[in-house]
Amino acid sequence: MALAALVTGTGAGFAATTAPSATPAATPAATRTFQGALPAPTGPYAAGEDVIHLTDESRPDPWVPSSGPRQLAVTMVYPAVPGTGTPAPYTTLAEAAGILQRRNVPASSGVTPQTLSSVTTHAFDGARPQRGKHPLVVLSPAFENPRMTLTSLATELASHGYVVALVGDTNGDSGETLANGRTPPCAICGDPTKVDSVPANRALDASFVIDRLTHGNTAWPLAHLIDKHQIGMAGHSIGGAAAADTMVADPRVRAGVNLDGAFKPAPAPGRIDRPFLMLGITDSHSPSGTDTTWGDAWAALGGYKKWLTVAGADHFSFSDLDLIQEQAGFPTPPLSPERGVAITRAYVTAFFDRTLEGIPSPLLDGPSADNPEVVFQD
Repeated sequence: MALAALVTGTGAGFAATTAPSATPAATPAATRTFQGALPAPTGPYAAGEDVIHLTDESRPDPWVPSSGPRQLAVTMVYPAVPGTGTPAPYTTLAEAAGILQRRNVPASSGVTPQTLSSVTTHAFDGARPQRGKHPLVVLSPAFENPRMTLTSLATELASHGYVVALVGDTNGDSGETLANGRTPPCAICGDPTKVDSVPANRALDASFVIDRLTHGNTAWPLAHLIDKHQIGMAGHSIGGAAAADTMVADPRVRAGVNLDGAFKPAPAPGRIDRPFLMLGITDSHSPSGTDTTWGDAWAALGGYKKWLTVAGADHFSFSDLDLIQEQAGFPTPPLSPERGVAITRAYVTAFFDRTLEGIPSPLLDGPSADNPEVVFQD
């Protein structure tokens, strides 16, 4: 398969759920050149970026215990002064190679480690930070997918005044480059016995990252930017389940978002009494959809809550991947990838604006003529 892959409810594919046709007309030309670009963020600030590496000495790696303590690669994206810093790469070359190898992407597509790592992100290494304190949002990607797949959401949030921590699942995705320069491959991909334990392990990762970022600046020199009393978390697919698990275990996380992920399991009544947004596809995640965990979670949530579905979207409309697939010349879902990114950015930002910053947004009040694809289910 090329960029497209069959996808389970955990989000195991690299790109869209629609596999390319076997006919030559539906595959990229042999001479195709891939030049990917994410949309520019819409807020008043630029997006600065740092990559940090953290080691949790208190526990072994859950997927490869013999590798020693849990090591994490975390991309920090923060509100920055426009015109400062240098363009940040999308991935390391080794991370890009891991993605393409895992998904058997042919060189004829033009998507190579060099071109994938060079996708324009609109994030800037070494950019000068904006002054003041800013809410922290932790982001967790889909199963098997590296942290870079939520870059467009991260830059958007940073441009609106949020510090964002994109947390990779070492040994649980196609590859995260660690402090020692190694990029270990996925140890659990394709193993259905591991899937249900992913959210709880990612919740431990998220709480550890929050600990390190809110206690001094040894983990990240710019940690003084973080308002440790204003913390949210969002995740795509199994990362959305991880956001819920983190909220159950860690009361510091004041608001959560699940982007098209089955809960594993749905939280019990009374376990989450803080704001929560559920944003997903119609087939699986409407009240009559195939994933019954959303109805169970909705009934159990005790705080401010919104349940939205997006007509024409597929599982990867809520990440960067449909957009990259489109730019590489592969089929995409009925909802244009650009609209998928725009809707995800707009509603997630509006949700955190309201719940962490106290800024009201009409987007959350009901259907919008500007966003006819979004259906309110509550």
